[in-house]
Amino acid sequence: MDASRVLAEILQLVRRAAGASDLETLGFVMVNESRQVLEYQLAVFWRQAGAFTDTARLSAVSGQPRPDPNSPFSHWVSGLCHRLSEPASEVSKQPRLIHSQDHPDLSQDWAQWLPPHVMWVPLLAVDGEQLGGWLLARAAPWQPHELAVVQELGTHYGLALANKLHRRRGKTGGTRWWWQHYRRWVWGAVLVFMFIPIRQSVILSAEVRPDDPYFVRAPMDGVIDRLLVKPNQTVEAGAALLTLDESALKARHEVARKVLDAAREEFRQSAQLSVTDDRGRLEMALRRGVLEEKSIEFDFLTEQLGRVQIRAPRAGVVVFSGADQWLGRTVVQGERILLLADPARIELVVRLPVGERFDITEGTVVTLYPNASPLSSYGATVKQVAYSAELDREGLWSYQIQANFDPDQPLPRIGTTGSARIRGDWVPLSFFALRRPLTVLRQTLGI
Repeated sequence: MDASRVLAEILQLVRRAAGASDLETLGFVMVNESRQVLEYQLAVFWRQAGAFTDTARLSAVSGQPRPDPNSPFSHWVSGLCHRLSEPASEVSKQPRLIHSQDHPDLSQDWAQWLPPHVMWVPLLAVDGEQLGGWLLARAAPWQPHELAVVQELGTHYGLALANKLHRRRGKTGGTRWWWQHYRRWVWGAVLVFMFIPIRQSVILSAEVRPDDPYFVRAPMDGVIDRLLVKPNQTVEAGAALLTLDESALKARHEVARKVLDAAREEFRQSAQLSVTDDRGRLEMALRRGVLEEKSIEFDFLTEQLGRVQIRAPRAGVVVFSGADQWLGRTVVQGERILLLADPARIELVVRLPVGERFDITEGTVVTLYPNASPLSSYGATVKQVAYSAELDREGLWSYQIQANFDPDQPLPRIGTTGSARIRGDWVPLSFFALRRPLTVLRQTLGI
């Protein structure tokens, strides 16, 4: 290769290094594109820790898109580069040949990772500060004219590296300067704030439910025929609520009536025969038993017909999901259909997850913020906290908390949902902020 062509290639490499957009591009130019003017088998770009950089690292290796920091080669060559960058004399800042015998502790693995002829090129800033190194290795010895090319490229690569690091430090330099000058005040303010007392609180989902409601249940097995009330309707005591289908029951009642009439006629005939026949007296006793049995069955069916229409045992508001879910539905005896609630007797029910549990006792303040009216709020006080946790509708273990609404305030409607804030005791801000992380850490480590 003639001198003019080499010079042109060197100028092109210098321009590419100076115009590199980031350190990754600069490293690619150093370890890969430098082959245009130099013959080598391996090249390494090493960044040294210092004023411009945070930590020492292996930034680029020829033939690899990105070096693996955990590979055996990276560990070995990083140790070598770190050792070569330690001296700070003027001689050590010049490109120099490295021999395996100069490093006895590394010579055993030298042939495995590097060719025999290795050159180390320090990368220096304008003021002479060493920013890193450029390591070149090959099987053939280095020639004097190649050393001149290496020294020229190393000088420009060092200036380009200093420029990139200076730009990056300039972007964060203001923040670092501010932190260095005011960090003591910042830490002092943090310590003061961590001991500021605040009130422990938690926000949970809540629902307004009736207090001591009356559950209307099915008096017998049957099918719901008609609903005579609507949801949230106010009814008086004795008002009809719903009726069950009575067609099958009427048929059984009619059959029972005819069977009862037949039993009466048979008993009458046996009574007449008993006057003159002793055998008739025994038959009359048997017929009397049958008559009593059929009479009881008839009375039972008559009573059941009277229970087909279910009436309200007391006044209140009818609460149920909707008529479409109940009409034509088969119910069994004792199944809950709807409930009667007193609008003036309501309570707030809150589900407290196990992970959010703190000391909540009777009289703890609770505030309800309804979803339907975000500008309204209702005060309440805790009256009961469940002793043990239970699975809620979301499948989470939680404690049920019941609270009474404060008097002298408008009461929300039954079924109102929203968010409830429960306020506990006063605790330091540090305890409030670290309570959950400490709980997770304790559960994880088992301490």
